[in-house]
Amino acid sequence: MDSPVYIQIHNQIKRDIEAGVWKVGDRIPSERALSAQFKVSRMTLRQALQTLVEEGILERRVGAGTYVARQKVQEVMSGTTSFTEIMRSQGKFPSSQTISYRMASPSLSEQERLHLQENDRVVRMERIRLADSVPISFEVTTIPASMVKDFSRAEVTDSFYATMEQKGGYQIGAAKQTVTATLASENIADYLDLKRGDPILRLRQITYLSDGRPFEYVRTQYAGERFEFYLEK
Repeated sequence: MDSPVYIQIHNQIKRDIEAGVWKVGDRIPSERALSAQFKVSRMTLRQALQTLVEEGILERRVGAGTYVARQKVQEVMSGTTSFTEIMRSQGKFPSSQTISYRMASPSLSEQERLHLQENDRVVRMERIRLADSVPISFEVTTIPASMVKDFSRAEVTDSFYATMEQKGGYQIGAAKQTVTATLASENIADYLDLKRGDPILRLRQITYLSDGRPFEYVRTQYAGERFEFYLEK
């Protein structure tokens, strides 16, 4: 298996939650206990937990530990969350800084959201999105590798939607989005030039082609003091 160790731990914890080892509202064991159980460093274990937090599976409570998340009240949003389009519409210059870009096996969460099999491949990239050189968000995007096999890395990281439509001949359809509030972790604070514990808006989005196929799973964390969502009904 070529998945990073933290993804393998993510998968096992997710399986345990689904099997009822921990139920909604339960506090999971401490980082020290889990790192000993999985025989990994605290840093690797923390990365696995943070991925589950970003997906809304776990939630951190300041001074109290990490818990299996309760289902949030949801409201349907309308409108685009294309970062490039939003920034340009406000007269700002959008840019990206790629932190990582790699081919990998999909995690269980990625398999479910992108309708993939365990032996399928994905491209997983991490980017900092900037407006007029100011960091606005940190984004993790997963895409089925089969859909971008004919595209260069630059075409995917710089203007993915335009590449999909203009070079790939795909027609982009609807998106499902979930927004929650959280606090900046240490690494997110570093990426976005914030302080640890500053407010963060977290967006999870699954984007579909016009034929209903999911082609993108995005987890984005926005600096709360620099970004707001505007909805119309």
